[in-house]
Amino acid sequence: MLVASEPPIFSVPARHNPRLQAVAERINGDEELRQYWRCANVNSVERLGLGDSGEVHVRIVANAALKLLRLLRDAGQAPAVVSHHRLAPDDAEVIVVLAAAVHDLGLAVHTAPGLAARAGLMLAERKCQELLAGIYPTRERVVVEVEVLHAVASQETGVECLTLEGNILKLADALDLTKGRARLPNDGSRRSGMPNSVPVVDEVSIHRAKSPAVQVIVRLSQPDGLPAVEALLQEKLRRVPLAGMVEVLARVEGLPSLRLVPLHVWNAELD
Repeated sequence: MLVASEPPIFSVPARHNPRLQAVAERINGDEELRQYWRCANVNSVERLGLGDSGEVHVRIVANAALKLLRLLRDAGQAPAVVSHHRLAPDDAEVIVVLAAAVHDLGLAVHTAPGLAARAGLMLAERKCQELLAGIYPTRERVVVEVEVLHAVASQETGVECLTLEGNILKLADALDLTKGRARLPNDGSRRSGMPNSVPVVDEVSIHRAKSPAVQVIVRLSQPDGLPAVEALLQEKLRRVPLAGMVEVLARVEGLPSLRLVPLHVWNAELD
């Protein structure tokens, strides 16, 4: 008797990118990595009531990052791995997907920013080596690995990101907003009386546009939830230099207009 296989926990549209397909299959079959995701969720969700950082979050971020990268690349934006290392555009897809898979591993150890960052890089480095083994020759494998680690390290607050791939990961991570999955920062940016979670986002969609090249629509059913969404995105995206490439708009049910959440260009003088 045939037994139906379980649907993959991790999947992305690889299209005609065999290396991305191979890495995605390895990620999906990696039970150790899956357990790291579960442990991260125990710390972030069950112990501290923070946002999801487990397998659902990873899948959402990976697919959003891949779509953002493809749209920006189609619009003429060169990934850093192409312009700086002369690898192929397909390799940038591997970088953003693999970085999404390992970007929150440090939360399995601790949620304190410095501790999580150090633990995360250590775990991500080992896992990248395992997942990339045999897929790339040595030079290309090292480049992909360090670019993944750069993207992961750049998720830390206050760390400048030097690559398009890393900034895409940061944006994709911030866009996991639906079903109350996101949490507002507890750093004084949340206004008095504003809830900790953001439960009012019904849908986040990413679209091809003209100017800028990518448009992100955040659809809300409750107008009073808009300040909370803006506070969260402005906090997470204030160092993401994608202005002119991506715009984030909010569509509130019953209101005809869209409201822009600006993507701030990073300025060293502000720090």
